[in-house]
Amino acid sequence: MARYTGPKTKIARKFGEPIYGSDKNYEKRNFPPGQHGAAKKRKKVSEYGTQLNEKQKAKYTYGILERQFRKTYALASTKKGVTGEILLQLIESRLDNVVYRLGIAQTRDAARQLVSHRHITVNGKILNIPSAMLKPGDIVAVRERSKSLEVITNSVEGRSCGYPWLEWDSATLTGKFMSYPNREDIPENINEQLIVELYSK
Repeated sequence: MARYTGPKTKIARKFGEPIYGSDKNYEKRNFPPGQHGAAKKRKKVSEYGTQLNEKQKAKYTYGILERQFRKTYALASTKKGVTGEILLQLIESRLDNVVYRLGIAQTRDAARQLVSHRHITVNGKILNIPSAMLKPGDIVAVRERSKSLEVITNSVEGRSCGYPWLEWDSATLTGKFMSYPNREDIPENINEQLIVELYSK
C-alpha cells in the first residue's frame, strides 16, 4: 500500500510539533515551511480547516492513509462509548503501532517494515499485516530467527516499555497487549473530538 515517503521535518513544521519524534532539523527550524516561514501573514483558519488539520496530523502521526483511517472511524462509531477515544484505542491496537510501542522498532515506519517482512509473530503465528488490530491478551513476539537482527537488537537495547496497557519481556523479546489504553495514557497530542466533528458533517 502507498505510504508518505517525503520529507518528514517539513510535515512536522506544518503542524508545529515533532509528530515523528525527536528531530534535530525541526528543533533548528520550528516554524512553518515555505519561502517566508514564520514571517508570512497567514489567514485565519476556519473551523473546518482546524478539524481537517487535526485529522491530517493523526494520519501522519500513525502513518495511516485516508481510506483506512475512515474505515477505522466507521468501526469506532459503531461501538459504545466516546467515539473519539475509541478511534484512538483502535489505532493504538494496530500491530505496527504495538511493535513500535514495545520498543522493537524505533519508528512506526520501521515497525511496519518488520511486520511486512515477517519478523513478527502474534500468538505464535507469523502475521505480516501491519494494520491488523490486536485484542487484549494477544502475544506479540520477535520471530526466533529474527532475534539477532541488528535493527531489532539496537532498538530494544536499553529501552523499556513504559506503557501501562503493554507488558514486555526483554529476555524473550515478547510482549503482551494487556488492554485497550485509556485516553490519558496515550501520549500523542491529538484532539480526537475535532476529528469526530469533521466526520460527523
